[in-house]
Amino acid sequence: MSNEKVRIIFLYKNYFTDFYEKQKKKVKEKIIWTLRLVETLKQVPEDYLKHIEGTNGLYEIRVRLGSDIFRIFCFFDKGKLVVLANGFQKKTQKTPKSEIDKALKIMEEYENEKEVKIT
Repeated sequence: MSNEKVRIIFLYKNYFTDFYEKQKKKVKEKIIWTLRLVETLKQVPEDYLKHIEGTNGLYEIRVRLGSDIFRIFCFFDKGKLVVLANGFQKKTQKTPKSEIDKALKIMEEYENEKEVKIT
């Protein structure tokens, strides 16, 4: 895996950091490893980055450590910038709608703030 970055990970406010700080060391290491994949692979396999159906540009970064599954929502800005939103530990087959709604709100908040800065 080359260290050449194809994308840039951007931490928007404390949404991702709050989730990350609560994780055990091994989980943190796996999250960082997965984020590096997202940054450096031209084609990221769906095992690690997948579009959320029924949304306009919301993705989930998928992290698995043993039987534990974690999801970090993200979206793209200008193609190469990956903006991280909220993360959570997945305990059910389906991603909870409340988590998706939260990520969509973060995405909207980001877009609104960006528009304010431009004008």
